[in-house]
Amino acid sequence: MTLPEGDQVAIELLLAIRGGDIPTLERLLAEHPGLERARVTGRKGGWRTPLHMVTDWPGFFPNGPAIVRLLAAAGADPNERGLEPRSETALHWAASSDDAEVAEALIDAGADIHGPEGSIGTPLANAIGYSCWQVARLLVARGARIERLWQAAALGDRGRLEELLGADPAPADEEISQAFWHACQAGHVRIAATLLDRGADIEFSPEYAGGQPPIQAVDGTGTRHQAMLTWLKDHGAAEPSQ
Repeated sequence: MTLPEGDQVAIELLLAIRGGDIPTLERLLAEHPGLERARVTGRKGGWRTPLHMVTDWPGFFPNGPAIVRLLAAAGADPNERGLEPRSETALHWAASSDDAEVAEALIDAGADIHGPEGSIGTPLANAIGYSCWQVARLLVARGARIERLWQAAALGDRGRLEELLGADPAPADEEISQAFWHACQAGHVRIAATLLDRGADIEFSPEYAGGQPPIQAVDGTGTRHQAMLTWLKDHGAAEPSQ
């Protein structure tokens, strides 16, 4: 089933999902067989499924987990890829907004935790890349693979970090510096120290970081992040100009 976004049924579907209106959604699904798998097309092309509507930015819509379960029970495919704004699954979208309860409902419904080709990569890559730590930890707990050095550093997973540092071939200098940047952003002082000892550039900024060096990327105001800032200054990181 394909519906333009201006179609009355599509509008009612979106409002029911965004409003957490389970009775209305149940009625719509009963009146329109196949609606749970519908592709709702946008004016600029592409489409979204009802599960994408539950997980769209900024997430956290009322009754989100229950809506996911209802749609999945009706036959919605949690691994369908929408094409608005990009080809990602609903789990990629939930990972990018840190909506852990909806992400868990999607995983329970059969969502592929290793699905590739999100805006950053897998759902785990999306979650880490957007600092969505609740979903990142959920995905790891449910078996998601930590595939890259920067992911292990961002999560503070020393065991996996050491495995990747010891890989053959060894990680390139830029990979180590990228991982260092993510360790600093997340406030993992000891992980950052390990990477600095392995040759990380204390002023390195990944291309996607908008020129922010690690000392500017530290994300948080708690004790962990203050310790990270102090450690960077003690190790010669240039303080941001005022």
